[in-house]
Amino acid sequence: MTPKPEPQLEFVDVAGVGINATDTIIRLPHFPVLDSKVEVISSEIKLGGQVASAMIACQRWGLSTRYVGKIGDDEAGKLQIADMKREGVDAHWIVAKGCTSQSSYILVDESCGERTVLWKRDSRIALEPKDLERGWITPTSVLLVDGHDTAASAQAARWACEKGIPVVGDFDNCYPGVEALLKNVDYVVTSQGFPKRLTGDSGLLQSLPQIFAQFKCHLIAATLGAHGVLAWDGLQFLLCPGYQVAAVDTTGAGDIFHGAFIYGLVRGFAIKGILEFSCAAAALSCTEPGARGGIKSVREIRKFQRHGRRSARMFTREQLFEASRLARLRFSAEK
Repeated sequence: MTPKPEPQLEFVDVAGVGINATDTIIRLPHFPVLDSKVEVISSEIKLGGQVASAMIACQRWGLSTRYVGKIGDDEAGKLQIADMKREGVDAHWIVAKGCTSQSSYILVDESCGERTVLWKRDSRIALEPKDLERGWITPTSVLLVDGHDTAASAQAARWACEKGIPVVGDFDNCYPGVEALLKNVDYVVTSQGFPKRLTGDSGLLQSLPQIFAQFKCHLIAATLGAHGVLAWDGLQFLLCPGYQVAAVDTTGAGDIFHGAFIYGLVRGFAIKGILEFSCAAAALSCTEPGARGGIKSVREIRKFQRHGRRSARMFTREQLFEASRLARLRFSAEK
């Protein structure tokens, strides 16, 4: 019997496969110490999740988007479906019956805007390769995956690579199977702590070239919070200092950074321009509560790039130049 061909969906600028979450944002005057009581300033439900929030950002910036994710059949799942529909994202949901969707309680320190995330995820809403359809993934110019459900993300990334579609990866932790996923990611954009967890080397000037060489990606970058982003392109380190803002809530700043990175890729920005735009978008996202509350327009981000104050550089130009020289020597010798 001839297999039934998979339906081919309309082409979109960007597709995303990965996490969504329903966040309860709890604002506190300061982070609680052990055995203490702290009065809550406010508590509200906001929607988030790495890939889901990045897709929302791209959609608001004028790109056509598709999202694939898994939810439970609870009220939180219904909120996710409704929000994607309202935003205009072409969302494809796998619904796990009798399960709760991923939820987080996020404690935000009012004094500085930094957050602490308490999360819970039912193992039954983990995205699996069998949940995916190739037709959801390949008609796009860029694919975004995260490092949570690595087997499903790896499957999506392989399909994209077979079609020559660049893959951007959002990595914050070393989940099982992450190495297999990294083999098919072109642009690896991680949290500051991920390179050490993967390589065991605490120095970014050493660990980023290691990851680049091992997985043969086009670019490896680590976001540095208020300090911006550090990237290695195989020849040199690129450091883009962050922007200074009065932070209200840092929740989702990394998600918006990844959305902005993809926006820059689709629009054809040079790598340095992509990193600069992403730093500005992420900084502005911290000025409003919730992962998606501070997504500013492209016009606002561009204006902020021109007039915003930059943070202090984490590395000197001399350090970056010398580290680039040593990395080139090291990996050319290994070849």
